[in-house]
Amino acid sequence: MKRQIYVDNAATTRLSRAAAEAMRPYLDGLFGNPSSAHTAGMKAAQALKRARETLAGLLGCSPKGIYFTSGGSESDNQALISAAAWGAEHGRRHLIASAFEHPAVLRTLEALRNRGFETEMIPVSRGGIVDPGRVASSIRDGTCLVSVMAANNEIGTVQPIAEIGRICRERHVLFHTDAVQAAGHIPLNIRGMKVDLLSLSAHKFHGPKGAGVLYAGENVPLVPLIRGGGQERGLRAGTQNVPAIAGMAAALREACGKMEADASHTAALRDRLTDGLESIPGAVPVGDRDHRLPGIVNFCFRGVEAEPLLLLLDEEGICASSGSACAAGALEPSHVLLALGLPKALARGELRFSLDAGNTEEEIDTVIRATASAVTRLRRYAGKKAL
Repeated sequence: MKRQIYVDNAATTRLSRAAAEAMRPYLDGLFGNPSSAHTAGMKAAQALKRARETLAGLLGCSPKGIYFTSGGSESDNQALISAAAWGAEHGRRHLIASAFEHPAVLRTLEALRNRGFETEMIPVSRGGIVDPGRVASSIRDGTCLVSVMAANNEIGTVQPIAEIGRICRERHVLFHTDAVQAAGHIPLNIRGMKVDLLSLSAHKFHGPKGAGVLYAGENVPLVPLIRGGGQERGLRAGTQNVPAIAGMAAALREACGKMEADASHTAALRDRLTDGLESIPGAVPVGDRDHRLPGIVNFCFRGVEAEPLLLLLDEEGICASSGSACAAGALEPSHVLLALGLPKALARGELRFSLDAGNTEEEIDTVIRATASAVTRLRRYAGKKAL
């Protein structure tokens, strides 16, 4: 059996030892409900308090702004729905987002559009960068929200969030950023970025699946998506997942503590992979080379479909993806690549490799060789089929 080479960390990451150890006590002995008044419940509640304080310290905000959710999609939904409700109360029903946001944002905007809100999608550059000037020119008197992701989950481009945040603050418009792909990989400071709402998800930085955070500033009245008990100050009902929340805080603390070293190592691997894949005939790199995450590499291969290419790589023990994991199985090419202006035929040959500090140069070289071989095989097969 071939050794597995995992280069799909943008889809999910391995649970870190630090996260697992932080979770362990609350999976067994300290299993109380944090809403209970007895000692066991109070110990669980203390764990939530510590996690909230840890996350707030790492993100540069008040613990009062940290709300625990099930992950990035729920956080995105609650952020946009809350901002829209605030806007409706003030006679402002215009929402702005970039054209290559995550589906959790785009589908929520679609639902809001069906409820009478007006949504505007800002185009992005060919390199995958949102122009702050375009954001500024799109804001009008009736605008209530701008939503731009901190880093794109498919092509890894990092956005000028602080500059966009400054514009929104000056224009008295709420600003949300989906930081799911950025958290733990690049520095994030809520005060410095001037965001009113921010989403993150634990399993993108070696925490457990099923835990996330929505940051909301004091100026944003959140609308509950889940109603019931009074958990999360009455704004997110349901017994909190104490083990996962403890693991999330530990994972982000560890990721931030070694961010600089990990980013340096991962970026070197990213550049090695990029250089190797560029040598394949018909390979087209996607995304800005300077403003991107340390670990994401995105390429399109002319004359090749992504699905069979991924299957051939999987046969070699290589775990990669085509665009967002949330869009797996979709027949249409990625909306991210189409937003960049790539032709559909080219976009269908998209591969995303997302690296981690645990990857090695040997693994990267194996990925390059396997990808080149797979592309050659598929093109040869396509040529014979056409005869």
